[in-house]
Amino acid sequence: MKKYILIFGLIVICSAFTTYTFYPIDGYEHTGIKRLKRLELIKSGEIKDASTLPAGAYKSYMDIKLNLLPKGNDSVQCYLKVDDAFQKQISSLFRGLDKSYSLAVLDISDIDHVRYAQRNETFGYQPGSVGKLAVLVGLFTQLAKIYPDDFEKRLELLRNKHVKAGVWGLTDEHTIPIYNIETKKLVKRQVVASDVFSLFEWADHMLSVSNNGAASIVWREALLMQAFGEKYPDLTEEEALEYFKNTPRKELTDIGNDVVNLPLRDLGITSDEWRLGSFFTRGANTYVGDKGGSIGTPIGLMKFLVQLEQGNVVDIESSLEMKRLMYMTDRRIRYAQSPALKEAAVYFKSGSLYKCDRSNGETCGKYMGNVQNFMNSVAIIEHPDNCTYMVVLMTNVLRKNSATDHMMLAASIDKIIKK
Repeated sequence: MKKYILIFGLIVICSAFTTYTFYPIDGYEHTGIKRLKRLELIKSGEIKDASTLPAGAYKSYMDIKLNLLPKGNDSVQCYLKVDDAFQKQISSLFRGLDKSYSLAVLDISDIDHVRYAQRNETFGYQPGSVGKLAVLVGLFTQLAKIYPDDFEKRLELLRNKHVKAGVWGLTDEHTIPIYNIETKKLVKRQVVASDVFSLFEWADHMLSVSNNGAASIVWREALLMQAFGEKYPDLTEEEALEYFKNTPRKELTDIGNDVVNLPLRDLGITSDEWRLGSFFTRGANTYVGDKGGSIGTPIGLMKFLVQLEQGNVVDIESSLEMKRLMYMTDRRIRYAQSPALKEAAVYFKSGSLYKCDRSNGETCGKYMGNVQNFMNSVAIIEHPDNCTYMVVLMTNVLRKNSATDHMMLAASIDKIIKK
């Protein structure tokens, strides 16, 4: 996989205040994520910035709710029964499009009368940065093991445990936003081995700018939580390095694979529906190997979204916190970029991976691979009028940047659901 040209996640834009920020902008006190403090100051007018947020990006930390809590004990399958009329409408959108377009869409605007449609829902794709959601689940699963009866202590650990990047953070072209609260200066650069951030900030870097180094670091910490259990909160950097130095590579690979995949199995998501097989950076391969390959399907990811809204991903508090970390509060791309979603709150993750072969003279470029060209979008959409639905769209259209098609499909799906 390392020989491929890999593009995991979201594009990084190089102007001020255009990182892909997710967590609600009033969440600094709750999380300690310094980037959010800058957003608060921009919103209050204390810092001047020309960028504007879409109307749906202004939900407060306390405004974000789980939509299926009254139905938390219902089986996932009861939601994934095709509604014939809805299916007919959704299927009509794909006439003339490449056969690789795969979709699962669930309208939960009326939770007593949900509507579900699908297309090639079991087709497997390289998930790219969408797989970072599995790392997030692994992290919160391990937090619950350390503090099974105290969610506040889990949050304290996320806020107060600071860890160093090391080689795990290398290498990735995506930059991270580093904000100095005292000087009010923002710097964006790639992760370096000496970087130290809290677990909350690393998780935010993993999702908000889709940084691959941050994803490997969060995954590493989940592995260490599994290995050290209740001793993890006091684990030093030296002890962690010693552990990785002295533990057999196969054992580390097995533990690392388990911490992100077994929680998905507990949710009833099979290994053929969603799994991760390798860390996101070459630096991580200093200690761990690849195992089993990575795959994602619309049905597997839809099972995750349903159970997130039910509060069943670890527990209610963890599900809500993960949803907050998925909140899109800045420039939206691909599916989420559709103007039809401007007023909506969008909880989103995107991922892509492409591979080029220019030996035969074929045109090939960024997001336009001629061997592989995966582009995936996972979204929860909440309109102000209570129109609420979930979408998983996965494609592998060769030699074409599918971002525009994703955006246009978003508008068409939104129109059908609103109607």
